[in-house]
Amino acid sequence: MIGAFGIGTTEFVIMGLLPQMAKDLGVSLSSAGLLVSGYALGVAIGAPVLSLLSAKWPKKRALVILMAIFTVGNLICALAPNYTILMIARVLTSFAHGTFFGIGSVLATSLVKPNQKATAIALMFTGLTLANVLGVPFGTWLGQNYGWHATFWAVTAVGPLAMAALIFFVPATKETGDSAGMAKEISVVMKPQVLLSLLLTVFGFAGVFAVFTYIAPILTDVSGFEMASVSPILLLFGAGLVVGNIVGGKWADKHLNRTLVGTLMLLSLVLFGFTFLMGYKLAALVLVTLLGFAGFATVPPLQMRALEHAAEAPTLVSALNIAAFNLGNAIGAWAGGVAIDNGNLITTAWTALGVSLLATLVAYVSGKANAGVVVKVDRSLLGH
Repeated sequence: MIGAFGIGTTEFVIMGLLPQMAKDLGVSLSSAGLLVSGYALGVAIGAPVLSLLSAKWPKKRALVILMAIFTVGNLICALAPNYTILMIARVLTSFAHGTFFGIGSVLATSLVKPNQKATAIALMFTGLTLANVLGVPFGTWLGQNYGWHATFWAVTAVGPLAMAALIFFVPATKETGDSAGMAKEISVVMKPQVLLSLLLTVFGFAGVFAVFTYIAPILTDVSGFEMASVSPILLLFGAGLVVGNIVGGKWADKHLNRTLVGTLMLLSLVLFGFTFLMGYKLAALVLVTLLGFAGFATVPPLQMRALEHAAEAPTLVSALNIAAFNLGNAIGAWAGGVAIDNGNLITTAWTALGVSLLATLVAYVSGKANAGVVVKVDRSLLGH
């Protein structure tokens, strides 16, 4: 929980500080947005690599090492004197992200009944949701008042706390991965259904981050809020995120495909609202809340869709789906930056809407293709 909170905070807090960081680092807003893309690409690369490298490690040791990477990376961020060092540190920090949540998703689903798996995944992400409710607004306030370096110092402090909790409260485990099974796990990833699920995750979250990456300048320059208001407004996003994550999990337990298509359709409607309503303050507050709800209501069904056809390789596919979420973040942040450079801040919403509609179409078509296919998941495999 503590580790998830820290990881979620360091990933998302930069959105509220983007204009300030761009000015302080002497780069454009779109270049500052690449700090989001760099982190996300690091997750996309680090998740599968570290999942395979740590396959034979005891889970406790693996989690402690991941949090050590997190701590060192954020410490370098706190000390970073320029854009280049900060970018390198962001990428280093991100390496812990995917494997941490990948292992967590598999463990969560192994502890519950088959019809409660999506809810279990939603609960596993509680630390991440709390990061958006508490960590991100506090980190944004801290950065706005004491400089963005102070934010990273605060996040760095979470690392040792998480490592201590793992060392003293998580029992040691002896189970290890099966090196002979690595080739089989990789072959599972190459299944068309699994690849399509990963692609769907990329498109689904690219739509969210094409807008959310630039939410601070949108709120100040388009909606007319003061910079000091950004932090409390992010509390609304966090509240929507928490509710969306829980509701999405419960809906997905009842009907996975309908929930996936429905939440993506809702996300598209919210993004359409961004294109013409963000100039009104009240509407902006509602839309930011709904963006959190709709965007993160997609998380449990997207994660379950990826695991649906991956009973033989749940850990690797789960980590790869976390990587896919972050590849979507990277693509979304990059696409939003391109939209700004060639249009304006509202152009990001049109870009996000196009991507989200594409994701909705893919979800609908793939759901039809899966209709009638019964996928049995061996629960014993989900624990390895």
